[in-house]
Amino acid sequence: MPALDQIDRTLLRLLQQDGTLALAELAEAVNLTTTPCWKRLKRLEESGVLRKRVALLDASQLGLSFTAFVQIKTSNHSKEWYHKFVTTVSEFPEVMEFYRMAGEYDYMMKVLVADMAAFDGFYKKLVNGIDGLTNVTSTFAMEPLKYTTALPV
Repeated sequence: MPALDQIDRTLLRLLQQDGTLALAELAEAVNLTTTPCWKRLKRLEESGVLRKRVALLDASQLGLSFTAFVQIKTSNHSKEWYHKFVTTVSEFPEVMEFYRMAGEYDYMMKVLVADMAAFDGFYKKLVNGIDGLTNVTSTFAMEPLKYTTALPV
């Protein structure tokens, strides 16, 4: 990881708030001219700190207001099974986040769908499409209390 100074951190905070800020606006905000500001952004991109710039959509406005957290146990921990499992789950568009866990469950995912019927369809795809799952447990969010994509830089 490259050493980040205060200007780098400010640029990252600004971009997390609004990824559409023009180079001139960013440069002015950190008291640089556009060329050194552009070089900093380029360095942050090349180092992988700044991975991509995307649009954040409002899920509820798109009819996606049902959030489920799915925890999975498996008895199969082979390399081949793991790669097939990760590839399969990663292809499900409903899976927003996916983690290998330490503790009682082996994997956890955050799933976003329209409603319980849509979740049931996802659940059936998951358990019927993947061998080796020994326990699949789901919990459902009643109300989002905090959501952010901004990292504390």
